[in-house]
Amino acid sequence: MSFRKISRSSWFQQVAGFLAAEFLRFVWLTNRFSYDPPDLHEQISSRLPVIGVFWHGQHFMMPFVVRKRYRFKVLISRHRDGEINAIACERLGIGVLRGSGDHGSSFHRKGGVAAFKNMLRTLQDGCNIAVTADVPKVSRVAGLGVIMLARDSGRPIIPTAIATSRFKRLNNWDRSVIHLPFGRGVIAIGEAVSVPADADADTMEALRVQLEANLNEVNRRAYAIVGRSDGALHGA
Repeated sequence: MSFRKISRSSWFQQVAGFLAAEFLRFVWLTNRFSYDPPDLHEQISSRLPVIGVFWHGQHFMMPFVVRKRYRFKVLISRHRDGEINAIACERLGIGVLRGSGDHGSSFHRKGGVAAFKNMLRTLQDGCNIAVTADVPKVSRVAGLGVIMLARDSGRPIIPTAIATSRFKRLNNWDRSVIHLPFGRGVIAIGEAVSVPADADADTMEALRVQLEANLNEVNRRAYAIVGRSDGALHGA
């Protein structure tokens, strides 16, 4: 039996999701984390519900941004790798919405319409949403999907970054970061982005560019705090 076939089996995905969650928990417990700004949770609490956004590949520790008093759901793709991520998130106490954030030609095929409607309902119910900002397979380029979600929901976008002093960066399209134990870490948020309900196409594009800049800035700041460089941004 090929590894590809094994990786699609339910038992493999359950085991992989369990191991991923427990590894991330171990990393969280063995790093000394701080918050930037120090009143990060107070700032989030004053704006609930929010749309937390982060770059793809920088997302693995995001469940630990959440305190137990916050309700969060995260958008995860329907791809088989997404199933492992979904299992890990649920084990770490985060709700899951399945579908694609892609607003291109595959939006309908990948369940994007249903996912978008589910995210709107989730925000209307007072639950927070977490989602990657990138255009699928294009690293560090924010898509319009999250801007549309903020416009239609009236909720603010909170750019978020997590950095650790010890990590392994993968040589893949999003330069994914695997955080390692026994170091220092920081959870940081950037300047919020709000989208008017009557935003036209030019306003939406301007806010998309602003969100992209805010996400890059908060990632730079987070890595600087732990004494490292955001290599995905600088091409290192």
